Amino acid sequence: MSSHAVSTQSKANWGGGGVSPFGMSYGKMFMWFFLLSDAFTFSGLLAAYGFMRHKYTDIWPDPGHVFHHFPFYDGSIPLAYVGLMTFILIMSSVTMVLAVEAGHRNRKNQVAMWMLLTIIGGALFLGSQAWEWYNFIVGTPEGAVRNVLVDGVFVDQVVHGANMTYNEYGHTVFANFFFFITGFHGFHVFTGVLLNVIIYINVIRGTYEKRGHYEMVEKVGLYWHFVDLVWVFVFTFFYLL
Repeated sequence: MSSHAVSTQSKANWGGGGVSPFGMSYGKMFMWFFLLSDAFTFSGLLAAYGFMRHKYTDIWPDPGHVFHHFPFYDGSIPLAYVGLMTFILIMSSVTMVLAVEAGHRNRKNQVAMWMLLTIIGGALFLGSQAWEWYNFIVGTPEGAVRNVLVDGVFVDQVVHGANMTYNEYGHTVFANFFFFITGFHGFHVFTGVLLNVIIYINVIRGTYEKRGHYEMVEKVGLYWHFVDLVWVFVFTFFYLL
């Protein structure tokens, strides 16, 4: 065989693709690439939070004293509601597993049911996070005396709640990290809910049944499990430590 023929054949094989690494589809492989890069982003944010938490240990707020509200209850239950949020999100990961498993068995109705429950779980988590943000921003009725910069001069004022400039709970950086980390994660959950809604509609329409497989459910499931896993780390680093 001539060198020209060998070269042509090599180019044809290269352009044709060949076997995907680890035998997985390219869609799933690139989802893993995306999740890996996103993991680095969250790792950097949590590492930065840990550094500042260690630097300002003496004046860092106690999350149990900040996040103690519970709907329809006037008393204080430290971290109870954020614990409930965490449970809801973990359960939505369980329903996603069941949806993927039903997809492997080509059970359209079961996939639709478990996807719907996953969507409901994600929506409940987002609503709970919005409620948590509201209470964090509004603050307590009594507030706290903080040294605030007003017209270039630091003066003592009673501060209620938190924003990106000052907060009643302690160091300003605490509120900044709270808004950015939980907001960034909340954006991921919101995106995941939208993706799940699209997948759910396609399942109802029979799109994947016609294709003969439910791999799209599995790919979106990988993203959803990642979002749940990240929240476990956020919950541990931000609320428990």
